[in-house]
This record gives sequence, C-alpha cells and structure tokens, in this order.
Amino acid sequence: MKENVFLAKPSVELEKEYLEFYEEWKASGEDMIPWVIEKEPSDFAGMVQFLMNNENGVDLPEGWVRDSTYWLVNESNAVLGVVNIRHALTEKLLNCGGHIGYGIRPSERRKGYATKILAYSLEKTKELGIEKVLVVCDADNVASERTILRNGGKEDASFTEENGNVVKRFWIEQKAE
Repeated sequence: MKENVFLAKPSVELEKEYLEFYEEWKASGEDMIPWVIEKEPSDFAGMVQFLMNNENGVDLPEGWVRDSTYWLVNESNAVLGVVNIRHALTEKLLNCGGHIGYGIRPSERRKGYATKILAYSLEKTKELGIEKVLVVCDADNVASERTILRNGGKEDASFTEENGNVVKRFWIEQKAE
C-alpha cells in the first residue's frame, strides 16, 4: 500500500465518494461496522449533521456517549473505511463495544488499511485524553484481532453476548500528549 491515506471528518463535499462506499458495503450483504454506516444516507446533509451532533453531544439519546466519526480517504477522496470513536465507556461499551469501532470497505481489505485506520484512531483518542483504549472484535474475526495486536493490543477477558457471540477485548495503553 503506497498511497497516502488520512482521516477526514464527514462532509457533504465527499457525498459521491461516501455513497460509493456505502453502496458497495450494502451490496456485500455483510454486517455494517461500525454502527454509524448503518445510517441510511438519502438525506446526506442530515446524516453528516447527525454525526457532528454526536461528536458535540447534541441531542444524544439517553445513555449514549459522545462519539467522533472519521472517514479513511485516499488522495482521490475515495472513502476506504470508517471509524467511530467513543469518548467514554458505558457498561455495554466496556463489555462489547470499546472505544473504537472501524470497518474497511470489502474491495479494499487485505491492503493494510485496517492497521492504518486503527493507528490514526489511536492518535485521536490520545487527543481526547484517553490513555487506556479498549478495542474489541468478534472471536471469529482473526483479521481484526491481528490488526489490534499489531497496534499494541493486550488481550483481556472475553465477553459472551446473550446470543452466544464471543467478543474478544483488548486494551491499548498510550501516554496522553
């Protein structure tokens, strides 16, 4: 992977590129991870505003924490992945959500982008003052587990959800700036 990639705030300027990302993921039939990409983008400006409101703590549903969403884009502005960073942990997030949830579009996997998006996300958590970052993945997601370990993850006790799904939990410790 030689091209430059970076995290960009969601913006209406990237609507065409984001919709290509969204449609590809939807067509794959896979679960949409992180949860924010499940948000139907037909009112694109409204979706971007929703993401900004979440970051600023505006109109958050009861029991939700502030979160920041970024899009991993390349030099031609193609959206390669999405990350959602929770600013704090609720009990549910502590068990099976973590601070960081990310996903790479199906056609761009196995190119090192997951490792990059997690590394960039860790820089963002550091800016938020989060020194001990929880990142989780399903037990059967070996690629995600490798990505977390590559970024310094140390395994903690797993959590079993009500449906029997096992969530592996990893902590990444970093010094705040």
